[in-house]
Amino acid sequence: MATESTLQAAQRGDEGSFAALIEPYRGELHAHCYRMLGSLHDADDALQEVLLRAWRGIGRFEGRSSVRSWLYTIATNACLTQIERRPKRVLPLDYSGAAACDEPPGRPVVESVWIEPYPDELIGLEDGYATPEARYEQREAIELAFIAALQHLAANQRAVLILREVLGFSAKETADLLETSVASVNSAMQRARAAVDERIGEQTQQATLRALGDDEIKEIVDRYVEAWENGDVDAFTAMLAEDATFAMPPLATWYQGRDGIETWVRLSPLSGDWRWRALRTQANGQPALGFYNWDEDEQAWMPFALNVLTFRGREITNVTAFIARSIESPDPESYQRFPEEPANPRQLSAFFKRFDLPARLT
Repeated sequence: MATESTLQAAQRGDEGSFAALIEPYRGELHAHCYRMLGSLHDADDALQEVLLRAWRGIGRFEGRSSVRSWLYTIATNACLTQIERRPKRVLPLDYSGAAACDEPPGRPVVESVWIEPYPDELIGLEDGYATPEARYEQREAIELAFIAALQHLAANQRAVLILREVLGFSAKETADLLETSVASVNSAMQRARAAVDERIGEQTQQATLRALGDDEIKEIVDRYVEAWENGDVDAFTAMLAEDATFAMPPLATWYQGRDGIETWVRLSPLSGDWRWRALRTQANGQPALGFYNWDEDEQAWMPFALNVLTFRGREITNVTAFIARSIESPDPESYQRFPEEPANPRQLSAFFKRFDLPARLT
């Protein structure tokens, strides 16, 4: 942590001292912005705003709270301002009903409404609890189901739950940070906790993954990759829970149930029209795969989607495939052959470059 002399130097306008003061909190502040906003890009923008506000305000910091509390005050307010200006972020499962298994995908949703995956390992999010008072582990609190649940809360409830249950601030600290009363914080907290608990299920992904162990997780993910690379529909669907879902933002279309997903993959991604390769990574504290399809013109495997896997025991209950291809075509039939669309540079950066996945495989 920064010394008093570092703080004083930063207040005198020394940029190096300011950077040293802020750096220990950068990763957790970025994760906080992501939890609030549900978007990697929005979190990047919010963090830049936080750093700018902190630099401009460091000379007025009087030490009545810790530097950490002061930074979280700035970050939370920056996020609340962003939330007022844009639509709620969701996953396809919360946007529309499941498609019929033989129904092809329709046109994508072009507005920025989708939750985005989070490269927790590269950004440096630590394991464990932020403080002993926190209820959720730091990686539990960036799992896709948790982030999706947060986006359904009113902005003030979202902020209270994150500050209290994830970051471990007391009710009094949270009330001071949000400029409200302890009674209001406790009321918002009760409503938020009940709503989130209803949505995320009984066991977090972190608990599930620990129960499986690294070797078993690797074996399951390796079988998943082998099934796709071999075009083996039976092997893939055998890994799915009976009530599994498969979603593909920016498409609103998603498929439900082992049998329904089997019908769809036979008609579309595993029909034999495309060939696949996959590289392992980690997103939202969960196993993930960068999927590439063979491009005859490029004579290379080109990035297609980042698949985030959700488990229940050894079964896969959800695949969220964040597709990194263009959504500019006005023709709905283009998205029935989505792998043949050109790359989307913004999504390519968010879903591949930010996860340290290569731009092509040869």
